[in-house]
Amino acid sequence: MTSTRHFTRRIIATAFAAVGLLATARADIVIGQTAAITGPVASSVMEVTQGAKIYFDSVNATGGIGGQKISLVSLDDKFDPKLSAVNARKLIDQGVLALFLTRGTPHTQAVLPLLAEHKIALVAPSTGAMVLHKPVNPWLFNVRASYQREAERAIEHMGVIGATRIAIVQVDDSFGDDAAAGAMAGLAKAKHTPVAHEKYGRDAPTLGPIVDRLITKQPQAVLFIGTGDAVAHGMKALRAAGSTAQLITLSNNASAGFIRDLGPVARGVIVSQVFPHERSIAHSMIKDALESARKAGLELTPSMVEGYASAKVLVEGLRRAGPKPTRQSLRDALDGMKRFDLGGIELSYTPADHSGLQYVDLAILDETGKFRR
Repeated sequence: MTSTRHFTRRIIATAFAAVGLLATARADIVIGQTAAITGPVASSVMEVTQGAKIYFDSVNATGGIGGQKISLVSLDDKFDPKLSAVNARKLIDQGVLALFLTRGTPHTQAVLPLLAEHKIALVAPSTGAMVLHKPVNPWLFNVRASYQREAERAIEHMGVIGATRIAIVQVDDSFGDDAAAGAMAGLAKAKHTPVAHEKYGRDAPTLGPIVDRLITKQPQAVLFIGTGDAVAHGMKALRAAGSTAQLITLSNNASAGFIRDLGPVARGVIVSQVFPHERSIAHSMIKDALESARKAGLELTPSMVEGYASAKVLVEGLRRAGPKPTRQSLRDALDGMKRFDLGGIELSYTPADHSGLQYVDLAILDETGKFRR
């Protein structure tokens, strides 16, 4: 069985061997990824990349795209936006056909200026920042729903279960501000304001004093917005301080690594989701992803579903881009992709809308660490 540790070594090896891969894969379709292979979001990056890889492998096993196999070259940006831009430029200069599955809002923003400059598409950034949706960037194609919609949906659910005293704890960066705007919109609709709205630093999160202040406010629910390690730390600290508040976070933390970090605190945590349940075989995409994961010796997770769906969108664009896809023909093919059935959910792009999917749901972690809906 393929182990998670083995897969991680393969990804890291891919990053260090990027130049060699590009040199030997001239007949292939080479796709570039800059993401945090190491650092605070490494576990979820690994899972989303696994999901993409198992779909690319299934396509390659049946002849690839017009006889050309898809090669994914991943470079480690260590969750540093400056390095994201450096890596993206390196991949572009080495001839990748498209950029794919960047991770993080500031990190993706750092890559954006390169897209028009080099006329290259970025497909499926693994972030739901509204700045990537509006205004429309003609070279950027989102797949997943926005963080604002996720946060708003989570707040709406709190109202349904009778929670009105809601606190927001967010990372102090563009990602945190963006998602918090959705939460504030949800509260405004319910004619409420947060009992607390706290921010912590992205590079050196200090959550102890924040937890102390939250305890004095006695919230019924706390929405944590941030990377998995900081959110897990904050949730565990809040529980250790005696709070019984409903704990909520967003889909960027829908990974097995985040659940492991939470440990016994995981039970009852709500995590928003932007794709169908990873065991919902009524969706043909999920059924296929489960089978591909099984063949690879992996257990399908929500983050892997995101990678799998993202890879399906990219491959469909490649298929529509002609027998010899170019950066421009791929962009044009994606721009005209209407009502593409991913396997139970439908995606469309138009020149005026590159948002992709609007699917948002909520899941709760049970005593075994599994997501339930």
